[in-house]
Amino acid sequence: MRLSLPASENSYLMVQKKVEISTKGKWVTVPAFEIDGNTIITRGRWVRMALIHDEEWIETDLERPELCVQTLRDHASTGLRADIFTFSQKPFKPVPHYSYHTEWDSIATVRVTTFKAWWEALPQETRKNVRRSQKRGVVVRVRELDDDLVREIVDVNNESPMRQGKPFYHYGKTVEQVRKDQSSFLDRSDFICAYRENELIGFLKLVYKGDAAAILQILTKASHQDSRPTNALLAKAVELCEVKGVSCLIYGQFNYGNKGDSSLREFKVRNGFGEILAPRFYVPLTAKGGLCLKLKLHRGLHAILPHRVIALFVGSRKKWYDFKQLIRRCSSILERPNRNRQMERANPPAGSKFDA
Repeated sequence: MRLSLPASENSYLMVQKKVEISTKGKWVTVPAFEIDGNTIITRGRWVRMALIHDEEWIETDLERPELCVQTLRDHASTGLRADIFTFSQKPFKPVPHYSYHTEWDSIATVRVTTFKAWWEALPQETRKNVRRSQKRGVVVRVRELDDDLVREIVDVNNESPMRQGKPFYHYGKTVEQVRKDQSSFLDRSDFICAYRENELIGFLKLVYKGDAAAILQILTKASHQDSRPTNALLAKAVELCEVKGVSCLIYGQFNYGNKGDSSLREFKVRNGFGEILAPRFYVPLTAKGGLCLKLKLHRGLHAILPHRVIALFVGSRKKWYDFKQLIRRCSSILERPNRNRQMERANPPAGSKFDA
């Protein structure tokens, strides 16, 4: 649907459309609007946030945010209902370009000059882990996404239904589902794959965006953790950044709200990642949005709840999932003799006319 707007020197078109987004491992279709070449979607139930689709993987900053803000305000009645519009500024630009309400994203990054400089700054234990992976037969190579790699990724996904104490969303996916998951940004991505005896034991998907590269996914088999495939994959990623002239390697967030220390952050630090703060802007579009911004409700529970409450929740969640897994295993053990008895009854007795 195209909306007719008054012609002026700043005239523009807003196009309503639908886009697919991946949430918790599932693809869902959501309404979206294209404004000034940017695809805007809304998320959230109580506080509706308007944001740029796939913003963290886009190569450039938003050029005319004021146009997006005005359009969102003018056309809220058309179905693009949002309370707050948010957009970010790329890392390594520490001075905010706009006067909107500004907060700071905590980004885990490595400034890449040379592989040697990164290597020499690593803790001794991390360097040992990379060498250990080589000694234990891990071979790392860069591949394109093809049918063979998709099937190998399916095998990695299906190693365990649980990862990091919670259900793994990609467990049990079909070949076609995995192909769809991995098909984004193929024109500017590399798949770094770790093999041991011709078995894929881990992979890292690296997406290039201008002078930076970002890790979209890194996944390894827990059964091969002694081979240190994750360390080998990250070392290859830094090496690729140097070869391609990329000055910054990004690995998601460094701090996650009030979660405090975590094993993931410690792992990033041990592999040379540090924190860079990037400006993020928030623009209230409604009175409700302005109130939520003042009360900091837009930040989510990780940024509102105290660290001890978050730690309690995470620990309780892990215990709950562990208990559910125990119940499933016990049920499986109890059901197996019944199935065996049914099979025995289904088999003809020895000496009958059905006996083979």
